[in-house]
Amino acid sequence: MSQHSAIWLDGTPTSVLPLPDRGLDYGDGLFETLLVHYGKPLFVELHLERMAQGLLALALPDCLTHVRQQLDNAGNFAAQEKWPWAVLRLSVIRGPGPRGYAPAVNSKPRILIYLSYLDRDCGKMATSATLCVAAIRLSTQPLLARIKHLNRLEQVMAAAQAQAEDTDECVVLDQTDNLASVAAGNLFLLRGGELLTPKLINCGVLGTRRRLIIEKWAPSIGLDVREVTLTLSDLQTAEEVFYSNSLQTVRPVARLSKQCWDNHSVCEALFRRFQEDLA
Repeated sequence: MSQHSAIWLDGTPTSVLPLPDRGLDYGDGLFETLLVHYGKPLFVELHLERMAQGLLALALPDCLTHVRQQLDNAGNFAAQEKWPWAVLRLSVIRGPGPRGYAPAVNSKPRILIYLSYLDRDCGKMATSATLCVAAIRLSTQPLLARIKHLNRLEQVMAAAQAQAEDTDECVVLDQTDNLASVAAGNLFLLRGGELLTPKLINCGVLGTRRRLIIEKWAPSIGLDVREVTLTLSDLQTAEEVFYSNSLQTVRPVARLSKQCWDNHSVCEALFRRFQEDLA
């Protein structure tokens, strides 16, 4: 463990992963990324509700009691280190078993927590982002849609493209060329005084900040959010575009190819709601 990070496996500090590991071999597990503020993991219940859905989808044993305990321990560590901001990666991996795809009967999940110091003030909204359109399309798989399973190769390839094109993020489409998300977050656009976000049925992840925007933050500023089918052409008529994720909360979009946006008032208002929740 370095000065600015710490790792625990099943509650024990470690720097190695015992093999065999089904997360490494098959991506057989789930993960959550939590923002930690002065030792407090934020919006824990939303993350654990989504993880519970993932445990059910993958037929993994309910281990959330142990997860809660280990989140508390990691938070206490961050508080002792006096880290204003940290990122916590929580992984629940199906326990090891015999060679092959079939899992062992009654295997016990491994709980892996990786906590890292964040050298930026997450209480301030990030600068406006530039986007490209990912060449890869998200696969259609309703049984795995909406949860955060460990298989993220599509997102890795989209992020690599954004890096190669010197943009901050990638818009990702589904197999029918409808908008799905960005590589690491959920997409929103404002049109006619209404917030719209892609309906996620066959692919994509239901983000915790997406849920907060839909259920709490947007209504608090007088905006309804509709989950609808959207295409790239819908962005051309949008008055404002932004995306959300756990680490940036909401981030305004300034440009996608030749399309530019300089109005970020809704994004700014939503971020103020996040700041109020921190108080």
